[in-house]
Amino acid sequence: MSIRQQAALYQCACPAQVGLLLAEILKLFEYQENCLNRTEADVLVHRAIEKATREAYPIIEKCLTEVLTLEGWNMDTLTMPEYLKQRLLDSI
Repeated sequence: MSIRQQAALYQCACPAQVGLLLAEILKLFEYQENCLNRTEADVLVHRAIEKATREAYPIIEKCLTEVLTLEGWNMDTLTMPEYLKQRLLDSI
């Protein structure tokens, strides 16, 4: 089960939101790669998007690693810790 699936299932949204942001940055990068470069402005726009996404992705990826580490996720299996799963059961 992915980080986002586990986080959604156990109502722990922070890791899921950071993971979603990573996915969206990747989608934006891939989207701009497929755009047509008809004008000089197009080229500059796509270079700006590429630069921003290349810079943003590792920052957010590092954030996700930090969040998972702070919460005690198993970094080998990317499995949520039991105490977070228990939190949902306790709230019911």
